[in-house]
Amino acid sequence: MGQFRHPNVVRLRGVVSAGPPAMIITEFLLHGALDAFLRGREGTLSPLQLVAMLRGIAAGMRYLAEAGFVHRDLAARNILVDAHLVCKVSDFGLSRALDGDRDSDPTYTSSLGGKIPIRWTAPEAIAFRTFTSASDAWSYGIVMWEVLSFGERPYWDMSNQDVINAIEQDYRLPPPPRCPPPLHRLMLDCWQRERSARPTFPHIVRALDRLIRRPESLRVAPPDPHG
Repeated sequence: MGQFRHPNVVRLRGVVSAGPPAMIITEFLLHGALDAFLRGREGTLSPLQLVAMLRGIAAGMRYLAEAGFVHRDLAARNILVDAHLVCKVSDFGLSRALDGDRDSDPTYTSSLGGKIPIRWTAPEAIAFRTFTSASDAWSYGIVMWEVLSFGERPYWDMSNQDVINAIEQDYRLPPPPRCPPPLHRLMLDCWQRERSARPTFPHIVRALDRLIRRPESLRVAPPDPHG
């Protein structure tokens, strides 16, 4: 963490190593974890505010990808929110430097078993323990869904095995209520089965910038009272 310098990545301030437990000191983020912050705030944040938050997360991930890191545990619980609603990528416990040429398709392959966050993890990472910036992009799509659903649990009460089976059968999460269609389309792009078909983080940032410049594209038609 000490080498990261970006407004959307949590800043390391220091390390306490004088005795167990070892601790890190980071900048203070007033609102804490994004998922907990969003719960109960439906109706208090505009679509434009939500997109600005998502844009910040994507910018932080673009920085990490360009620095040659894969996060492996991107989720709303691992995004922290400051007093000005700036979102910062945090929790690098699973992050790794990528092997290979950054201009090709660098990967991190875990030879260890261990638990992985199934609901946020790309199919190839679940099946083969192969992690790339493209698998982080899949996770980012889940974060988008969490944000637009105001902290709902992805896949609700489905078991992890049911989630794996559903994804293999091409099931994808439906749009949250009142989700602008362009945002759900971007989620679906992130959830392409082929990792090469998923948008890169620079592409995601540009797509969100276009929506921010055209806020009318975030309007959602009111529900039909006649069903």
